[in-house]
Amino acid sequence: MDIFSQFTKKIDELLETYEKLEKENSKLKEENEKLKFELDNCKTKLEEKESELMECKEQIAIKELELEEVLAKIEAILKR
Repeated sequence: MDIFSQFTKKIDELLETYEKLEKENSKLKEENEKLKFELDNCKTKLEEKESELMECKEQIAIKELELEEVLAKIEAILKR
């Protein structure tokens, strides 16, 4: 095999390797974009759940105050 043929063969091998790497890179980029999208969705859902949790905590605090008021009234009645 002459030098030109060897050179041509090596170039073809390099091009093939490059094309394979490009395909893999493209797949990885696509997968990365999907994961970013999923992450954004998860962050949004987490923010919604945190908001719901804060509302629940506020409602619990209100109910605790109401219970304290009822308890105070019961204690006042029992002291009579």
